[in-house]
Amino acid sequence: MAIVRFSPWREIDSLQKEMNRVFDNFAPYLNGEEKGIAFTPAAEMEENHDAIELKLEIPGLEAKDVDVQVTAEAVAIKGERRQEVKTEEKGMTRSEFRYGAFQRIISLPVRVQNDQVKAEYKDGILHLHLPKAEAEKNKVVKVNIG
Repeated sequence: MAIVRFSPWREIDSLQKEMNRVFDNFAPYLNGEEKGIAFTPAAEMEENHDAIELKLEIPGLEAKDVDVQVTAEAVAIKGERRQEVKTEEKGMTRSEFRYGAFQRIISLPVRVQNDQVKAEYKDGILHLHLPKAEAEKNKVVKVNIG
């Protein structure tokens, strides 16, 4: 059995490396340049017989600040957050703001009729109704039993 000498500096170094790894997940790099904390809207997708229902959480934006583009295979959502909060309390003013562009591309499990998409934006939730392409609705796949 080998005896390992306790070194607090080794423990601190290990902790620092782990903390750096955690914070690197919050500040992604693009082309070698640090781009800061990224905002990625949370998404929820549900597929039924006729359509795909896609919901995205994009709080603090107005509908005019969101750009949605749909192809037969994917949905691209772009926008820019400009949020400022100002509070005055006990003679002190506190101001916080968040700015930044975001983009999310979501691949769809089936082809959709991108010219028939309906969108609604209410209370920070973007709801997209994506009707399936007719070929996808009536698609029958033969299964070989091996």
